[in-house]
Amino acid sequence: MTDTLWLDIETYSPVSIKRCGSYRYAENCEIMALIYAYGDEEITVLDVTDNAATWIAKLYDFVDRLRECRRIGAHNGALFDRVVLKNANAYVFEEKNGLHKICCEIRRLVGKIVWYDTMIKAYAHSLPGSLAELSAIFNLPEDTAKDKEGRTLVNLFCKPRRETVSKIRRATRDTHPELWKKFMEYARMDVVAMRTIDKLIPSWNVSKSEQEFQLLDQRMNDRGFYIDHLLAEGAISALTAETAARNSRTECLTSGAVSAATQRDRLLKYLICMWGVELPDMQKSTLTRRLEDPDLPEPVRELIRVRLQSAGTSTKKYERILDIACADGRAHGTMQFHGAWRTGRQGGRLFQPHNLPRPSFSSDEINTGIDAITARCVGLLYPSVVDICASALRGVIIAAPGNKLIVADESSIEGRGLAWLAGEEWKLRAYRDYDSGVSHDMYVLTYARAFNVPPETVDSSKRKLGKVLELAYGYGGGVGASITFANGYGIDLDQMADSVWATLDPESVDDAEIFYQYSVKMRKTYGLSEKTFIACDAIKRMWRGANPRTVDLWKSLEIHIRAVIRGDYPTASVGHIGIDKTGSWLRIRLPSGRYLQYPGIKISSEKEISYLGQNIYSKQWCRIKTYGGKLAENITQAMCYDYFIAGVRRAEKCGYLPVLLVHDEMVAEVPDSSVYTADELCKLISAPPEWAPDFPGAAAGFEAYRYRKE
Repeated sequence: MTDTLWLDIETYSPVSIKRCGSYRYAENCEIMALIYAYGDEEITVLDVTDNAATWIAKLYDFVDRLRECRRIGAHNGALFDRVVLKNANAYVFEEKNGLHKICCEIRRLVGKIVWYDTMIKAYAHSLPGSLAELSAIFNLPEDTAKDKEGRTLVNLFCKPRRETVSKIRRATRDTHPELWKKFMEYARMDVVAMRTIDKLIPSWNVSKSEQEFQLLDQRMNDRGFYIDHLLAEGAISALTAETAARNSRTECLTSGAVSAATQRDRLLKYLICMWGVELPDMQKSTLTRRLEDPDLPEPVRELIRVRLQSAGTSTKKYERILDIACADGRAHGTMQFHGAWRTGRQGGRLFQPHNLPRPSFSSDEINTGIDAITARCVGLLYPSVVDICASALRGVIIAAPGNKLIVADESSIEGRGLAWLAGEEWKLRAYRDYDSGVSHDMYVLTYARAFNVPPETVDSSKRKLGKVLELAYGYGGGVGASITFANGYGIDLDQMADSVWATLDPESVDDAEIFYQYSVKMRKTYGLSEKTFIACDAIKRMWRGANPRTVDLWKSLEIHIRAVIRGDYPTASVGHIGIDKTGSWLRIRLPSGRYLQYPGIKISSEKEISYLGQNIYSKQWCRIKTYGGKLAENITQAMCYDYFIAGVRRAEKCGYLPVLLVHDEMVAEVPDSSVYTADELCKLISAPPEWAPDFPGAAAGFEAYRYRKE
């Protein structure tokens, strides 16, 4: 039995796959060609647009190949080829030739065969996903991947043509016969490329457990989540009207100089020319701080408020959820397995469920707002339509009739994971005591331990600072991290410095003063006053003093990784973590057995560790610097994801069907019965896996008919 049937399909649809996703696309698409090869055998191009007598014989051969193979290999096969083939009743050849039986057989076979996705394999080994980028990285010959002309042909034949471009609304083999021949050849080269690339990508993370995780991801995407269409439509209507009103107000306030508050450059120019108000940017934090200026002219103040209200993305989110909604009323394909390919965590797609705004209203207010949005009268109850629509966005995800949602969120999973990896015993004990109801929470204890005060004296403002400390300093962060997290949690660092100055550890202050002088020379004080900078750096040192095992973890990781890169010894271990180097790849073995990989690892002449990866901003393949704290972050996040997914798998087996994963939160849709409870789901997802029996896990959850932030 041949191992792999390599497959690529070329399709046409009036639906935009970029905007609507593969599931909605598959409901409306035609397959124009099936390109396949059994193992390393010759590639067959099954052109469905050719004479029927020619391709129907090949179609039966394709089905025979499906019956014989153990797996189908395709690039992005899990979220595209598999989805299209499972909708085989949409094939134009079934409609025209009565091939219902054979199409049903295709659907049955592709539903049972394992899919081997080379894009996911690339992600799982810290490589980019596109064939073109992979071909460039591995220096493949130009004839093994789509070049610019190939992409042009795909755009020509696979999408409707704009009326402004051509009177021919759809290009076919009949309208463009010579270009069609080239198109079929480029389609064939995709199979050549994926077979070649598959042999070049390592297989360290191609394991049984990873395959099970991938199947879980496919089931979740196939299941999808139910959508409240009335809420989405009502929100779009309200936000559209609000946008028109804001644009009109902006035009009025600027006497026509700026027609919309979203016109950033025009607005910046207007403010400085007409009012002498200079702003470095239009970021929310910048505008919010400027509103605190008591001397700011009222017209400028109103313009800034209008700009802040215009900066939300809620309208696009509501529009996107309706774009991707399928005939079953559900949104599918919103999760990408190994989408965060440095750590292997799931990535969000389309609706981007991992990037929903934090609510600014209580649950009761949001429920009232949802009723008002649905009734198309939200403007009568809320002065800011934008804010309530943003807060209600999670509520567009609902349980199907007869079902309910159960949501369970891992509690402080990353903090627990870092403490477990580092062996920070006081924290592990504190987490277990808190779960048992006999101790304060970690943010209270973090402040108390750093400042050497009794936990009972830590009030809400000090606890908030404790949260910032815990989040900012766990991976080696310093003053810069203090600024980032303080802005995120609404802490004024100048006020914070004044309030804690008298309680700072004197030795830490002395060291911080020395570091401040050095930072002044390096011109890296982040615009902070001397007192505030020193206070932030001193607090960082106090936190590190209270968490010595965590600091040791960063240092040990960097020391041993440097030694392995230099070749001082072939392997090393740091607690639960294994380290080795294979060729130019650094491999870090997680407790679960999965690997993190860093291709092109090396130590520069400046003694900096770097590897080859994709820059998160430019998306370019380039050299990226790293260090012990950053490596600890990658390892912790990856290990916590493995722990979380193990719990999700356990829950699914018990009937808690996951429809969505949002960071460390599982959303399950179950029958509306008392058999299924939030407490039970929390126990299932927080139970420790075999590879970490002493992990101090915990989860909190709730039941609802509408998704929300608890």
